[in-house]
Amino acid sequence: MLKKTLFALSFASLAFASLAFAAFAQQPGIKRTPLQKIEFPEGYTTVTTIAELPPGGAAGRHTHPGVETGYVMEGEIDLLVEGQPDKHLKVGDSYVIPAGVVHDAKTHGDKPLKIIGIYIFDKTKPLATPAP
Repeated sequence: MLKKTLFALSFASLAFASLAFAAFAQQPGIKRTPLQKIEFPEGYTTVTTIAELPPGGAAGRHTHPGVETGYVMEGEIDLLVEGQPDKHLKVGDSYVIPAGVVHDAKTHGDKPLKIIGIYIFDKTKPLATPAP
């Protein structure tokens, strides 16, 4: 019985993590694979995902109600964060985007991009909001 309950809770947790990204994953060409979702720290949700963009792709200008940090696994990216100089990142580079700051990410070159992204955000708010 305990195994069935744990399995059901694990399945429900993965399903909810997928739903949390549904609205954020609407941009065409972006593939997001949720890896983990935890309710931590108190009042926040922490989500880990793999995001993939095709050559010439862009995430689109948006904000998060919490910090985003990530690591470039494949390809290169131009990270455009308001109030900061544009950053060109390649495999092995990492980044941090403060809460509420408008940003965009665009693939650089002719190779696809793959990053690990970690989002720590206020659990009462949506993961992302489009920005003009």
